[in-house]
Amino acid sequence: MTDWLVRTIRQNYDRLAREYTLHLFDELRHKPFDRELLTRFADRTRHRGVVCDLGCGPGHVTRFLNDLEVSVFGVDVSPNMVAEARRLNPGLDFRAGDMLVLDLPPRSLVGIVAFYSIVNLPRDRLGRAFSEMFRALEPAGLALIAFHAGDETIHPDELWGVPVTMDFCLYPPAVICQELEAAGFAVEEVAEREPYPDVEYQSRRAYIFVRKRALRE
Repeated sequence: MTDWLVRTIRQNYDRLAREYTLHLFDELRHKPFDRELLTRFADRTRHRGVVCDLGCGPGHVTRFLNDLEVSVFGVDVSPNMVAEARRLNPGLDFRAGDMLVLDLPPRSLVGIVAFYSIVNLPRDRLGRAFSEMFRALEPAGLALIAFHAGDETIHPDELWGVPVTMDFCLYPPAVICQELEAAGFAVEEVAEREPYPDVEYQSRRAYIFVRKRALRE
């Protein structure tokens, strides 16, 4: 049975899917730092196994990694968002799924990219999300987590004219590192940047590379 949080997030992104895609599908063209980090991730996972773009939205990160010859598929909680991803990226693999209960076998992935996909999770759900990532990764598997840095929860009434009823959570990087380490990950690198003007929501951005500790099951 789907819990209230997942159901709320799914319903909101189903309503947002068209406008979200219209405004954000081409965003990587304007974000050189994001492209640099994704390219570094690709260099470390290419031809090593399968990668999941978790919280893939309309599939722009999935497509970017695929163009870099990464074996990648996308997962999103919103069926309407998955439909947009399939429409815009024919031939790529997109699936509806819940990051809190991943429908993936243990140790089946060499890497996970989660770009801003934890933004709607309160802190008491982060541990579950990171534990599911840990379970799905093979020993020494790599994850790249991107998120909005801060220390507040935002309650917008609408996005791009579409009513929304979900929270957006900004976290200090130290908090995300703590939750990742508690799930079993080793933090390798933390990077931050200021927002790009006129391109994105004006929050500071943070990125964390983590490695699954090989000895923990």
